[in-house]
Amino acid sequence: MKQITFIKLYEDSFRKNFDLPALNDYGDPEVFTYGDIAKQIAKIHILFEKCKIRRGDKVSIIGKNSARWCIAHIATITYGAVIVPILHDFNSNDVHHIINHSDSTLLFVADNIWETLDEDELHNLKGAVSLSDFRLLYQNDGEELNRIFTNLDEYFKAKYPQGFTAQDIKYSDQSDDELVVLNYTSGTTGFSKGVMILGRNLSGNMSFAHTAVHLKTGDRMLAFLPLAHTYGAAFDFLYALTEGCYITMLGKTPAPKILVKAFEEVKPEIVISVPLILEKIYKKMIIPLITKKPIHWALSVPLLDTRIYAQIRRRLINAMGGRVRQVIIGGAPFNAEVEDFLLKIKFPVSVGYGMTECAPLISFSTYESFVPHSCGKVLECMEVRIDSENPYTTAGEIQVRGQNVMAGYYKNEAASREVFTDDGWMRTGDLGTIDKENNIYIRGRSKSMILGASGQNIYPEEIEAKLNNLPFVMESLVLDRNQRLVALVYPDYDAADQAEISHDDLEILMQENKEALNNMVASYEKIAEIQLFPNEFEKTPKKSIKRYLYS
Repeated sequence: MKQITFIKLYEDSFRKNFDLPALNDYGDPEVFTYGDIAKQIAKIHILFEKCKIRRGDKVSIIGKNSARWCIAHIATITYGAVIVPILHDFNSNDVHHIINHSDSTLLFVADNIWETLDEDELHNLKGAVSLSDFRLLYQNDGEELNRIFTNLDEYFKAKYPQGFTAQDIKYSDQSDDELVVLNYTSGTTGFSKGVMILGRNLSGNMSFAHTAVHLKTGDRMLAFLPLAHTYGAAFDFLYALTEGCYITMLGKTPAPKILVKAFEEVKPEIVISVPLILEKIYKKMIIPLITKKPIHWALSVPLLDTRIYAQIRRRLINAMGGRVRQVIIGGAPFNAEVEDFLLKIKFPVSVGYGMTECAPLISFSTYESFVPHSCGKVLECMEVRIDSENPYTTAGEIQVRGQNVMAGYYKNEAASREVFTDDGWMRTGDLGTIDKENNIYIRGRSKSMILGASGQNIYPEEIEAKLNNLPFVMESLVLDRNQRLVALVYPDYDAADQAEISHDDLEILMQENKEALNNMVASYEKIAEIQLFPNEFEKTPKKSIKRYLYS
């Protein structure tokens, strides 16, 4: 990838790939070419000029993944304004707060979300634009905005009288030290902060992805992670568009049945996912297969097991459309049992590590060089240190610095000071170790670590990973209740129904699970009690459980 500024990557790609397909919404026949995107961006830039949107002004966007969501996002940053992506499942009070706190002057919004908002609560907003068709939904300055929208096609024709061509694509010449994205996190601590992401943070991620992910012009992508989060946005969307890929926006909750159907139709070459997706596919598709008596017996026979593993690998790749070259996992801890099995069958999976504050990558290795149970190797543009006397064996906080690290939290100097050490390293809040080859191994979050009665460090995520693999457990949460370890378990009710097990009998089965779990863990990690929980645990966009709600 040429060493050009982050914004200029899109000027270069849209010119080069002008006639190639770029974006479409799953189930919708309309396809936007790179030229179509560039034309829509040019119209939005005229809209911004007429609305007196200035370089550095904030523009919010909220809605499910869609082609027009992507167009509005790219139009904003290539103009020189700052995009403020808001997760579509935030409640209306949070949305009001983010729009106001970010000083947003314009809002791109899904129609159904706009109906839940109160324009009287949006203090600095000039107007709101629909993400379904870019029509005006709301104006705050009389008829001026309506007049601009009515005449937008005429303004466009006047600016491009000979028609819009690839040579007309020209974007902001801002440096990579300027603010590009203001991303409000909703992490496991429950406190939302505006992460200031600069051009250089994103260009660091794009440059690394170019060498490690290996997308090619024309490759297909299925974007099912929320693009308002940096992980999905960076690789399913921002990076893919710099390489001339064709991206389909799922725009639906990625349940396994929906995903498998979409994979079959789109046939993606690279899949960007969170662990939960693969873990569900493993539970629903692979465990029932390998526990059948004939298959279970065959897996104990040398040579025969290799053939069966190859068949399972092919079946899994076919379930993802048949063309997948690499599956990249990130955003949350990966279940060790699932990871071990996938690596045993030589499935092309690898795990990365990052956070919103690094836009997002800190470490990653392709599956060819991936070290099991690690989170990949530290990126060359980043440095990592472990706050521990022996970083190779004793877990300590992971601290980072380098090109991908954010500028700080917007209008929150106290939080910005707190997250950086006196010598300039950013505290991640994660606990882990590192090996001599710079591979990172995560143990858990520092805020969730439990101190045992005799001073032992207990990492509840590690216990939960074992418990989640036991029968009829969908997900779990291990908590310290009066110096007793208690596990809340949301059962797999579908599996119980299929096995004709009554919900009352689940209590008995969970006692058996408790005994099995306690035989797998250290004495100070033993669970005193399993309590059934009636609903799925609330999660962040990265599918991490919001632990603070249950402590």
